[in-house]
Amino acid sequence: MAGTDETAGPGNPADDRNPEDVEQSRAPLLEHLIELRKRLLYSIVAFALVFVGCVLVAEQIYAFLVQPLADLLQDRQDPRLIFTGLAEVLFTQLKVAFFAALMISFPVLASQIWMFVAPGLYRNEKKAFLPFLVATPVLFFAGAAMAYYVVFPFAWEFFLSFESPGAAEGVAIQFEGKVDEYLSIVMRLIFAFGFSFMLPVALVLLGKVGLLTSDGLKARRRYAIVFVFILGAILTPADPFSQVAVAVPVLILYEVSILIIKAMEKQRRRR
Repeated sequence: MAGTDETAGPGNPADDRNPEDVEQSRAPLLEHLIELRKRLLYSIVAFALVFVGCVLVAEQIYAFLVQPLADLLQDRQDPRLIFTGLAEVLFTQLKVAFFAALMISFPVLASQIWMFVAPGLYRNEKKAFLPFLVATPVLFFAGAAMAYYVVFPFAWEFFLSFESPGAAEGVAIQFEGKVDEYLSIVMRLIFAFGFSFMLPVALVLLGKVGLLTSDGLKARRRYAIVFVFILGAILTPADPFSQVAVAVPVLILYEVSILIIKAMEKQRRRR
């Protein structure tokens, strides 16, 4: 009869579903949400605890970041950094604590993400993705260490070379660095080098799922060179040393990624 819902009725299988079965089908989603909330809570608590600890030693962390500049200014009578706002130093120390806590607590965050995702992966998938999870913070800290120990001394010396004592009738040009501006350029370089060093992780992951091939990366090598130098110019200050210091390691890691993907392709063909 018109207007009658043929799917309704006591004899229809759709009406014979047990309410408990419907609730059980919803249970996995609810369990995943509860698990996700737990992992997020652990990550937030870990970050908050590390942040509080970093706030207590923020002055020492900032002094560590300033050390490369202090080594270049040690021959001066009164080496210093200035601040022009009443709360500038306070907010700078909070930023220092935030960035430090973010980097220190990243392994905890990564482990929580892994613990949430791992139960849904097969054993071979776990073996495939676990090395990338371990390599990510290692490569990031390697890039940050290169920025601090290699790039900072040369970059600061380059910038300080623009000082001018001034003639008798002229005006001297002398460096008077600001507290917050120094932190800004330091963290910009650290994150630029850290994320640049993580390039092999991204490329190899894309190669593992079949979105990239070693031949494709070889064919796009010239574009990669141009892109890396442009990226170095954007992420670093306008000195050639910093740009080259970013570009050269990234290009080396690009070639390493090609070799790793090629080895994976050979292993896949053997299988």
